[in-house]
Amino acid sequence: MAKGKLVTALVLAASRRGAEDTVAKIQGVSHKCLVTLDGVVMLERVVREVLAAKSVGKIYVSIESEELLRSVPALEAMLDRGEIHYVQSADNLYLSVEKGITAIEDPWPVIITTGDNALHTSEMIDHFCSELEAGGADAAVGMTPADVILEAYPDGKRAFHNLKDGGWSSCNLYALTSNKAIVTAKVFEGGGQFGKKPQRIMKAFGLMFMMLYKFKLATIDQLAGMLGRRWKLKVQVIRMPFADAPIDVDNPGDFALTERILQSRHAAAAE
Repeated sequence: MAKGKLVTALVLAASRRGAEDTVAKIQGVSHKCLVTLDGVVMLERVVREVLAAKSVGKIYVSIESEELLRSVPALEAMLDRGEIHYVQSADNLYLSVEKGITAIEDPWPVIITTGDNALHTSEMIDHFCSELEAGGADAAVGMTPADVILEAYPDGKRAFHNLKDGGWSSCNLYALTSNKAIVTAKVFEGGGQFGKKPQRIMKAFGLMFMMLYKFKLATIDQLAGMLGRRWKLKVQVIRMPFADAPIDVDNPGDFALTERILQSRHAAAAE
């Protein structure tokens, strides 16, 4: 990654379950990323924070149609001003990433996030990008240690990746810095949610990785090194020291928690 180069951001916003998604059903919308949280459409909130990040240049939103973006007035205005760009999604996460990157002229380096990370801030994104630049990796993933999360939310119920060096939670922030790194995105061909569906770990990463993971025989950096050797790439785990970074809106409980946190932030900013 060239020093000082702005990253391209790809926001994945397509819906697997559409209006049947439990979060979308709360407000009767077609996509969960189109629900309103603390007065702002979730996808709009995500895009605004990406746009505010100093490290980001071009921004692309991957979704089924441009009309869906234009259904949100603020996003329509961003499209018309050229601040964000539409790219059509594909049948799964991996194909959407591949299609998005192919459609973007000179995308590298690219960071990938999702339209349901309503608590991400420009500060988080800039931290991730700064660590990416310093690490010089081909591919990177943002992870928050469990103790950071539990200090802020001691009663929170989260499915951590429990390893030799403690628990970890994914922040839905990924980076690829060259064309050869696209191979890493293939792990999402069958979907995400590895912590909730361990069989996907076996399919995506192989038996040895699964055993080391399951029995807590390796640290998170050792697992990243193992994947790097498998892919012949440098894979970096970026520590995200933000308790809110891993919280996305997957279900009504997450929706309620996220809205409370946003309202608390709003009140603090008003003071």
